[in-house]
Amino acid sequence: MKTCLVIEGGAMRGVYGAGVTDAFLDNNIKFDAVIGVSAGAIHGLTYIAGQRGRNVRYMKKYCGDKRFMSFYSLVTTGSLVGEKFCYDEIPNCLDPFDYDSFAASATDFYCVCTDVEKGTPVYVKLSDLRKHMDYLLASASMPMVSRIVNIGGRKFLDGGITDSIPVEAAMKLGYDKIVVVRTRQRDYRKHNEGHTLGKLMYGKRYPRLVKAMENRSAMYNSQQKLCNELADQGRIISIEPSRHVEISRTEKDPDVINEMYLLGLHDAQNSIEEVIKYLSEG
Repeated sequence: MKTCLVIEGGAMRGVYGAGVTDAFLDNNIKFDAVIGVSAGAIHGLTYIAGQRGRNVRYMKKYCGDKRFMSFYSLVTTGSLVGEKFCYDEIPNCLDPFDYDSFAASATDFYCVCTDVEKGTPVYVKLSDLRKHMDYLLASASMPMVSRIVNIGGRKFLDGGITDSIPVEAAMKLGYDKIVVVRTRQRDYRKHNEGHTLGKLMYGKRYPRLVKAMENRSAMYNSQQKLCNELADQGRIISIEPSRHVEISRTEKDPDVINEMYLLGLHDAQNSIEEVIKYLSEG
C-alpha cells in the first residue's frame, strides 16, 4: 500500500497545515509521497526536511515585514509576495531550509501548479529544490497579484486555481492510503466570485485560465464534497479545522497566525491514533 499526504493551500490560512505536519513529525509519521498546493507545498517541503516549527516561526516573525507580503511588494515588484525575500533570503539566509535533508528523504514530493495557457493543473515532482525553486514560487503565485512564472518556456500560476485539494490526482498517481489536510472546515463552501478583473488581465491572452478561474468555486465545492464522502467511507482520512479562526489570506497578526497553527497541531494530535491505524492496515 502506497501512502500519500495531500496538503491544501490558502496563503496565511495554510499555516494550519504546518501545525498538522509538525504533529506528524512529533509522532514519526511518514508517507511515500506528499502533494502540496500553494502554501501547502511550502509546508510539505519543510515536513519532508524534518524542520519542526520552522514555518510558523518565520511566518510570525516576518508577517508584518513589507518585503514578505504587502501592497508595497505588489507595487515595487509586481507580486504581493516578495519573491526574493520569501524564496531566497528566508530559505538561504534568515531561516535556512535544509535542502540536503529534503533531497535525501525517501518521500516523493509533488507541487501543483496551473499551466496558464492550458488552464490545467500540472503535478511537478521535485527532488532538488535548489534547482527547482521556481516551481514552488509558481505553485504559490496567486492570480492577479503575482507575476506569471515562466519556466522552460511554460507559464505557471497558483495550483489552487485548477486543483485545490488534489485527492483524485493522488489516486491517479497510484497512492492507496491518502491523508488530506484541508484548511477550511468540513462544511465550508466557496461562493462564486466575480472575475471581471481576471478577464481584464488575462482574457485576451489566456482565455483558458479565465475559464478555470470562473470554474474554481464549483471545482472547490466538488472537492470538498468528495473528501467528505471518502472520509465517511473510510477510504481517506481528512483533517480539517475543528473550529473557525478568523484569519486573512494576508494576515499580519502573529497571534492569529499562531492560533491557526496551534489548531492544526491540536486537530492532528487528536487524529494520530486513527492515522497510524489507517496507514498500517493492509
